[in-house]
Amino acid sequence: MPDDLLLRSAAFFGVFALLAAAEAAWPRRGSPERRRRWPGALGLVVVSALLLRLLAPAAGVAAALSAEERGWGLFNLAPVPGWIAFVATLALLDLAVWTQHLITHRVGWLWRLHRVHHADTAFDLTTGLRFHPLEIALSLLWKTAVVLALGAPAAAVLAFEILLNAAAMFVHADLRLPPGFERTLRLVLVTPDMHRVHHSTIRPETDSNFGTLLSGWDRLFRTYCAQPAEGHQAMRIGLDEFRAPAERRLDRLLTLPFRKA
Repeated sequence: MPDDLLLRSAAFFGVFALLAAAEAAWPRRGSPERRRRWPGALGLVVVSALLLRLLAPAAGVAAALSAEERGWGLFNLAPVPGWIAFVATLALLDLAVWTQHLITHRVGWLWRLHRVHHADTAFDLTTGLRFHPLEIALSLLWKTAVVLALGAPAAAVLAFEILLNAAAMFVHADLRLPPGFERTLRLVLVTPDMHRVHHSTIRPETDSNFGTLLSGWDRLFRTYCAQPAEGHQAMRIGLDEFRAPAERRLDRLLTLPFRKA
């Protein structure tokens, strides 16, 4: 396998730069106070990257290679054509991430971790990076378990990680897409307008649209909400108890799960 860290890093920085430029050129709502919001979100990325690089370097790809070597997992026990295993891995890992996201909204202590993401009072590509390191670590463990159970091809795991990181930034982008294109795209993929509903202060809307890559899971499991009740321009975003400017600081983001407000 090629260096997965190099590939993922190149994809991350390329997508970040592209979406940042697109947000500036075609904003949907306008993303205020970038100078105050971005340092905390990007700081979380650095802390998470350092932590996971120390604890579990290339965990997903390494798990896939280990499963292949030992004959573990569905696709190794019941061999199927490589392209089917590749496509199925992408879809099933996306379903696993959808399931994990749903559970974080249902289980109290997981929601406390996930609040770091939802406490952002604006919505742009850095919102898609604003996750507590402990939530990132738990997500890594969950995805690794799924990879081992599937016997997923290593190339598909690497491709999924790159797609997932790109999709996380894209669906949170403050980006205006042509309406007809947006309606067509969301038939298959999650779009920024679809996911923005998930960041509404209205709880039934917060508990909808859990997808990151494929939009079909929310339709299939009846958690789909087409539009916010207050409209995209007027809707309030975030969690009211964490609106103070100090809550944007990295130290406050790291301790947020362990505080009442």
